[in-house]
Amino acid sequence: MTASLRLRAAVVSIVLLAVFLGAWHLATRSTGTTATMSPEYAKLMGLTATQGKSAMPGPLDVGVKLWEHLKRPFYDNGPNDKGLGIQLAFSLGRVMLGYLIAVAIAIPLGFLIGMSPLMSKALDPFIQILKPISPLAWMPLALYTIKDSSLSAIFVIFICSVWPMLINTAFGVASVRKEWINVARTLEVGNFRRAFTVILPAAAPTILTGMRISIGIAWLVIVAAEMLVGGTGIGYFVWNEWNNLSITNVIIAILLIGLVGMALDQILARVSRLVTFPE
Repeated sequence: MTASLRLRAAVVSIVLLAVFLGAWHLATRSTGTTATMSPEYAKLMGLTATQGKSAMPGPLDVGVKLWEHLKRPFYDNGPNDKGLGIQLAFSLGRVMLGYLIAVAIAIPLGFLIGMSPLMSKALDPFIQILKPISPLAWMPLALYTIKDSSLSAIFVIFICSVWPMLINTAFGVASVRKEWINVARTLEVGNFRRAFTVILPAAAPTILTGMRISIGIAWLVIVAAEMLVGGTGIGYFVWNEWNNLSITNVIIAILLIGLVGMALDQILARVSRLVTFPE
């Protein structure tokens, strides 16, 4: 039953992709009207005006350009001309560093909040005030205090990653069945050992859900952060190619951002399934 469902879902996905690519191709065909103009002005206006060619590249144009990038993903021709592999590596490095710092802080603090009603009540006002603040709102303050654009981007990733993990960890720990905790107390299991042998395995699926949400938000925010700070990264690549009016490269970057985000999500989803067990 499951295999049949997966096969049918794959077929539907392929059909939808084919329809989308076909519609995209038809929408960008050279069907516009051409204009009569001087040769000098024609060079300035390009194929859009002189041959009726759509300003939006078609799927074949994007595919050809994507293949060029894949053949040379790590070239480095200067500050504003680096391969997509290098740009993605910078972005992933910043995301992973900020994300791991958030893990190191959010999960222990979430355990404390979940196990202590006193700390939960005391910290809740601070969490509720800080959580709704847009991560990019912290960027000017980070740039002013840290005075380093790359570290500021990492700080923004940390800020946006910490809240889903913190809240989900606290909720997961607080939701552990009291019977299990009472049995551990009856067996005179210490607090530290009880946290690792009883509470952590029971709360792990909820914690992983928070981590999965956080990695998605972090990958979303890094693109916007790199557009602001510049230098390197896939976000800066998108902004730089837009300034160069290379819509083809912008579309390629959008595609790669989506694929990398899906890969990160699926990795954590697989880990989440490993720690999920039927009660």
